[in-house]
Amino acid sequence: MLEELTLAMDDKTDDYTCLTRFKAGADTSSFGGKSHDYPEEIYIISGRLYDEAFDMWLEAGHFASRPPHEVHGPFTCEKECLVLEVSFPSQAA
Repeated sequence: MLEELTLAMDDKTDDYTCLTRFKAGADTSSFGGKSHDYPEEIYIISGRLYDEAFDMWLEAGHFASRPPHEVHGPFTCEKECLVLEVSFPSQAA
């Protein structure tokens, strides 16, 4: 359903940047929504992704800054979607 590529990882803080590609037809409903105890930011590079938690389509160019414990997903994707994610485990709540 998806592929993930880590672009950068800080070995001291565990903060990381990755690209996630949701393949056409991807559906993470069986995993339910998720949250983290740290903030993360996402940017939709291409395609679009439906976020059930917010009942909205995240389109190319969409930026979201998620605070710790904010539930997001599950996600569905009609066509391929590429997402840039920057996560900050060093700032865990």
